[in-house]
Amino acid sequence: MTDNASLPNRALVADPDPARLAETVAALAAAGFMVRSVPDAGSLAAALESEPWDVLVVDNDLREFLPRNSVPVLLLLDPEDELDVAALEAWTIADFAYRSQPPVIRAHRALVLIARAAERTRRRSEAESLRESLRKVSAAIRSTIDPGLIARHLVDGIGEALGAEHVWFTTFPDTRVPQVSAEWNAPGLVPGVLPGELTDEIATFELAERLWAEAEVQPLPKRAPSGESGGAGDTGGAGAPSASVVVPVGEGDLVLGVIWIARPDTAQEWTRAEIGLIQHVSGNLAYGLMQSHLIGAQQQVMYKLQELDQAKTDFLTTVNHELRTPLTSITAYLDMIRAGAGGPLPAGVERMVDVISRNAERLRRLIEDMLTVSHQDTSGDLELSRVNVGTLLRLVVSTLQPLADSRSLSLTVMHAPGTMTVQADEAKLEQVFANIISNAIKFTPNGGHVAVSSGVTSDPGTVPSVVVRVEDTGVGIPETEIEQVFTRFFRASNASTAAIPGSGLGLAIAHDIVERHSGRLDVESALGVGTTVSVRLPLDTES
Repeated sequence: MTDNASLPNRALVADPDPARLAETVAALAAAGFMVRSVPDAGSLAAALESEPWDVLVVDNDLREFLPRNSVPVLLLLDPEDELDVAALEAWTIADFAYRSQPPVIRAHRALVLIARAAERTRRRSEAESLRESLRKVSAAIRSTIDPGLIARHLVDGIGEALGAEHVWFTTFPDTRVPQVSAEWNAPGLVPGVLPGELTDEIATFELAERLWAEAEVQPLPKRAPSGESGGAGDTGGAGAPSASVVVPVGEGDLVLGVIWIARPDTAQEWTRAEIGLIQHVSGNLAYGLMQSHLIGAQQQVMYKLQELDQAKTDFLTTVNHELRTPLTSITAYLDMIRAGAGGPLPAGVERMVDVISRNAERLRRLIEDMLTVSHQDTSGDLELSRVNVGTLLRLVVSTLQPLADSRSLSLTVMHAPGTMTVQADEAKLEQVFANIISNAIKFTPNGGHVAVSSGVTSDPGTVPSVVVRVEDTGVGIPETEIEQVFTRFFRASNASTAAIPGSGLGLAIAHDIVERHSGRLDVESALGVGTTVSVRLPLDTES
């Protein structure tokens, strides 16, 4: 069909009979067609390639030379000729007329074919427009996790796309989707009256459940004209909308909700294409609602966990403060006793004071570890400065020497020649080495050995690093548990069995601090042989 309605329709006539060809051309021209005629197959092929046509009028003897396309075809044949139904279907829009019929019949049939082609094009265009509109509805549904917005996108989008009067949607009570309802009414219309099938919650659910099980929708009868009784079939009641359809919304074997769409009396019957598109949207709707419900539940759990974590942090901070205050008094009085404020101490009492002092120091370190853990996720930036690793290690070892002596352990320190400097938070780095070395002392049996060494290493293509190694001859760690030693509060099974005291925080804290310094902490261990902990930090190469 010509794009411009003011232009005449173009017809191509192909017939080997000259007289019949002339008759057909004359009849089409009289009907307003612009006509071109050809007498044989070769001319027909050339004409088809030369320009587009609105209709082809072709004698049955030339039908095998027709291409399969969307141009309407009128076939001329005799009553005794065999009608090629398959060819008619291949041409999509086709008809036939007998050769003996008046030529005006051919012109009339040609006009009917063009009208059918135009209607087919119109319906295809409308279907594609509806498909695109409902595709946008599905996209809008997928763009949010807010159940209210999802329902609103659905009813608004379907109402506008289908030219509806009313759209109503609701979900049924179910643990998988939120309870939500929404309604859309065309501009100027009051809210629609629900059909009788949807006025009772139980009946609505049963209807939707049946439809979902049967993979069907339910067209509802039109209402009777105003002032007339609809009888038994009038389920809508006075003022109820006309041509309407009920579409179930579900997932798997269970129905989740229902959509009701009402269109004006003047609208055509619901087509399978329309129903199929609405069912597709309802599938996206079910998925979107289930996802929103799941994500919402996950968010609630996350918020609750955040609240619990903050409560844990606040609790640890409070407990640490309450513990540090009496501990400060204990250590202060211990220092006064040792200084002779209470007079000379008998030998036995002095040993008791030493035990109290060591356990007070253990308690102090435990409190500091707990405070560090409570602030790990919220602590501020590192206070970086140039730190001499050798000097820092000697300070830590001298502090822990009394602990090693009390266990009859050999604690040695060996440094590579030269000065090794790193950019670090000195207080936190001291805590790292104190945790690692005190762990080595604690897990090494009496009479064992703990060796601390440091040096500089440089692999090809990498930044030079300072490496500190702490080796002990302790109980070791089971191979299957080495990967867990950096987990907070984790204690190796053999440590728990041997009743070796500890909180399981030392290595976790050290690992966190080292990583914040762009370093690496590694553990190697053999059960019953000993453990080696290595700390690698970038060397400060600036002078």
